[in-house]
Amino acid sequence: MFLKEIPKIAKKKLEPIVVGGILLVAASLQFVNGLENMPQVREPEPDSICEEMILPKAELSGEQLAKLLTVPEPSERSKVQKLLSQPYCRLPSLSVRAGAITERDAYPLGFDQGTWLIVLYEGENYVGYGFKRF
Repeated sequence: MFLKEIPKIAKKKLEPIVVGGILLVAASLQFVNGLENMPQVREPEPDSICEEMILPKAELSGEQLAKLLTVPEPSERSKVQKLLSQPYCRLPSLSVRAGAITERDAYPLGFDQGTWLIVLYEGENYVGYGFKRF
C-alpha cells in the first residue's frame, strides 16, 4: 500500500536503492556466516614445541629480564646463562643468518604466564632475544 501512494517518479528512484540494500544485507549475511565456519587457528602448547626439557619449574623474574636487557649483543653465552640460570626447555635450532646455526632457550615469564622469553645463541655468543605468546 505504501508504494501505491508514492508517485511513479519516486518509485523509479526508490527501487534501485531497495534492491541494492537487499543485496548488501544478503552479502553481509553470507560473509558473517563464512567467518563462523572458518577453522580456528590455535597456537601450539609450549611443551609441544620444546625439543629438550631442561628445568620444568623454571620461570624468569622481572628482575632477571631487566638485567638481560642491559646485556649487549653479542656477548658471551656463559654470561647470559649465569644471569638467567637454567631454561625451561630448549627449542629446535634454526638458521637465522646464512651459515650460522641459532640455538634457542625458552623461559616462561613468572609475571606473565602466557609470555615466554626466547634467548638466541650462535655458538658461544648470545645474539638476542624475542618473546612468544602462548
